[in-house]
Amino acid sequence: MSTARSAGDEVGRVLDAVWRMESPRLIAALARIVRDVGLAEDLAQDAMVAAVQQWPESGVPANPGAWLRAVGKRRAIDHIRRSVTLERKQAELGMAADDAQPTEDDRDAAIDNAAIGDDLLRLVFICCHPVLSVDARVGLTLRMLGGLRTDEIARAFLVPEATIAQRIVRAKRTLAEARVPFEVPVGADFDARLDSVLQVIYLVFNEGYSATAGDDWVRPSLAEDALRLGRVLAGLVPDVAEVHGLVALMELQASRMRARVAPGGQPIPLTEQNRARWDQLLIGRGLAALAKAEGLGGARGPYALQAAIAAVHAQARTPDATDWPRIVALYDALAQLMPSPIVELNRAVAVSMAFGPAAGLELVDALAGEPALASYHLLPAVRGDLLAKVGRYAEAAAELRRAAELTRNAAERNLLLERAATSAAHDA
Repeated sequence: MSTARSAGDEVGRVLDAVWRMESPRLIAALARIVRDVGLAEDLAQDAMVAAVQQWPESGVPANPGAWLRAVGKRRAIDHIRRSVTLERKQAELGMAADDAQPTEDDRDAAIDNAAIGDDLLRLVFICCHPVLSVDARVGLTLRMLGGLRTDEIARAFLVPEATIAQRIVRAKRTLAEARVPFEVPVGADFDARLDSVLQVIYLVFNEGYSATAGDDWVRPSLAEDALRLGRVLAGLVPDVAEVHGLVALMELQASRMRARVAPGGQPIPLTEQNRARWDQLLIGRGLAALAKAEGLGGARGPYALQAAIAAVHAQARTPDATDWPRIVALYDALAQLMPSPIVELNRAVAVSMAFGPAAGLELVDALAGEPALASYHLLPAVRGDLLAKVGRYAEAAAELRRAAELTRNAAERNLLLERAATSAAHDA
């Protein structure tokens, strides 16, 4: 009994891993056939049900992905047969029904693999179509391309599972009703849509790198999902500089993940991190991706510029060795490219490190009336830290307490309150 249960558990773990790895390719291939993302997901899940039923007895195939794609294609053709005449649809698909039998033949797998890249790229652009809201794009991307379950997405973003489920259902319905074409856009439309794709991936990464709400300061699994999506996209469009810029930025930021949190879960600011814990493999990958972006003429793209800032940090062995004037210059370039109060706030921090806290505080004070920063907790957080550095401890404590009230992240709130208490003690 225990042996059978153990074997079943092992197959279950394999199935879960296979789904996470293969579902994006499977859904993408089926979406090309049936021209409906929702239906493609249903057919992919049907194939997975077949695996759940057969693999415990027959064993896991040598090529699970090819097996699932073969079963999925057979399900798709069965669906098409019920909808239209088989002869007409076969002519459109350019395949015979016999080709859709489960097989582990390497030649068949190679034929499938030749189209996988195009299928995935189509699915990327479909999931991030502008007809969807940003929240819907994020949810659908994680579901279709990240292989995450609805409950996993809900936990990651701290919203009810029913909310995520509704977003995904509405997103699939919207795509169907809008008759979004199952193709990769070209020309100016490609550039506009690609911006949406990069935005979604970076939103997912940022939520993993610095959680906006909840108890945890970081959510590594979510950052890893975004990194995986970015790497896939870089492989699909290898000649687009900003894709490599985004990958470089995520790799370099992710390299600090282990050092950002103390054993008890408390956040550790950049200047206080143990740099020996920074992941040198990720740093190397990030620097290589940045070099690729620059080699493609993308040194001044917004993601590449942010990656260049992260690279300056990554290459400094100690906080004191950081080339802060270089970071200020990079923020100057970024502010010209994409003017933003948040970019100006980050630039003010760099100025304070390069030229002293008073210089940074002057810039921060100039941002006090920015409507976009009215509820942004990092404005009073930065101002509080700079006030403490210039010896204005009572004001610093008040600002840090205000920042603690604005943040929705419990770990960050505790850190801000501790700093407020330290400033108040200095003033006593």
